[in-house]
Amino acid sequence: MNDRIRAVALGNDPADLLIKNGRVVDVLTGEIYEANVAIADGVIAGVGDYHEGKKVVDATGKYILPGFINTHCHVESSMTTPQNYCAEELRWGVTTLITDPHEIANVAGAKGVKYMLEATRNLPVNYYVQVPSCVPATPFEHAGCVMDAEAMAELIDLDGVLGLGEMMNVPGVLGNAPDVLAKLELFKDKIIDGHAPMVSGKALQAYVASGIDTDHENISWAEAKEKLRAGLAVLVREGSASRNLTALIQGVVADEVDTTRMAFCTDDKHLADIRHEGTIRYCVKESIALGLEPIRAIQMATINAANIFGLRRLGAIAPGWQADVLVVDNLFNLKPEFVFHKGEDALVSLEAAPVVVPDESLSGSVHVADFTEKAFDPAQFAEDKDYPVIEILSGQIVTERGSVHGKDVARLLNEGKLCMLAVLERHHATGNIGIGLLRGYGLEKGAAATTVAHDSHNLLVAGTNSRDMYVAAQELIRVQGGYTLVRDGEVVDTLPLPICGLMSDAPAEELIPRLDEITAKAWAMGVPRDIDAFITLSFMALPVIPKLRVTDIGVFDAENFKFI
Repeated sequence: MNDRIRAVALGNDPADLLIKNGRVVDVLTGEIYEANVAIADGVIAGVGDYHEGKKVVDATGKYILPGFINTHCHVESSMTTPQNYCAEELRWGVTTLITDPHEIANVAGAKGVKYMLEATRNLPVNYYVQVPSCVPATPFEHAGCVMDAEAMAELIDLDGVLGLGEMMNVPGVLGNAPDVLAKLELFKDKIIDGHAPMVSGKALQAYVASGIDTDHENISWAEAKEKLRAGLAVLVREGSASRNLTALIQGVVADEVDTTRMAFCTDDKHLADIRHEGTIRYCVKESIALGLEPIRAIQMATINAANIFGLRRLGAIAPGWQADVLVVDNLFNLKPEFVFHKGEDALVSLEAAPVVVPDESLSGSVHVADFTEKAFDPAQFAEDKDYPVIEILSGQIVTERGSVHGKDVARLLNEGKLCMLAVLERHHATGNIGIGLLRGYGLEKGAAATTVAHDSHNLLVAGTNSRDMYVAAQELIRVQGGYTLVRDGEVVDTLPLPICGLMSDAPAEELIPRLDEITAKAWAMGVPRDIDAFITLSFMALPVIPKLRVTDIGVFDAENFKFI
């Protein structure tokens, strides 16, 4: 603390910013009390009886609380640039982001990670990166890059790097895989994020004992509680495709458990959803509606998150703490009227921030070997065999496993009761194409395709006939990545995502309507409204989420980690 801050704290100098007459939400004591907040040099100098400020904000009848912290998110999944994404988060009071850029890393490696950091360097937000741990996520698919411990060591000391991203390779951890152990050893003194869906019992104990600190993959309260008991910090996830908050918070309220080791995250959330309702603000609001005391919900969004990730003097309204401060209308709607980052109006500062243009090498990333329409011919399913089917679950990214007789495949495709699912390797033009079957997507006739396909981001196509699937794949090769819909051999709509086939540089005001438009067209083609047409689809190629997936190599059993 410098002399200037001490002088303001002592009342000898006026504050740079004085927020007066508000009700301070004290997440350190669990109290709410009336006080003025004096800020100097980006730091809270004092909370209490202060009356002078160069700039004064009257918060009469309003609440003063710390900026929100999103503890785990993939910015690329919003399909916009880091700068545009941060603008949406800031509008709803998120001043700290803990990101895992494994989407862009799977396409562009360390170059992609460095772009995400560089693009946010001068933004009014605390932007942290967890170095992607699994690029590719498993050896059962092909990604654009491979990042081993040696490659990760070049990133560990970069400004903004906080720790290791979600360790999805649970079998590698439990089986003592040398490459996995090397990564855990490299980051042993930093925060290591976990990813252990449905892992329990002794397997969970061994996973946590390996140095894992957090987990966001919890779809039931029983699962979350077991992980809390094992010492993991549970990050309650509420995204666009994965909605776990209700089940977990209902469990917290019913069992009256301590929430000190719990925080909120979004993982993957649609840009339009963020614009409409925010991220962490939405989590707090919904948790309160479910019966969680407002102060506990706010603690989960602020001080709990800061403590879990070792962010010193962040996440509270107290002297000497960074002045990331919100002024909100009430504790039920939580709509920010002011968002301050280091004592400055964040939205004003955002307008003045320089735009970072991505390197040209991050475009033109779709490289698919030649293929024909025959690659999607349903005749390849023999009539005398049974085939596994991926069963979509509404509101979840986990799937169930079904089956279908080969003789019924063509008929069910024609009736719109089944889709073929193809994953085309798109990084090195290997020619790999994995083919499987999908039920519950709802597409009645036509095809949907995306290059946003977690985590290796190959070209994924779902469709009811070979012609439309072929046209959809060719369309995304033409525009070098994005979303597309095809029906009767004609392109219905295409949304290009030229940055690594993942992101658009269009402003949110343009991108959100386009996302809404193409999603509405997918619904019109039969996709149920309770399924996010493209985000849900994007997870059908992720082989670390149970139960069944398709990669560019084939149909994969994600419970037993083997191709079937």
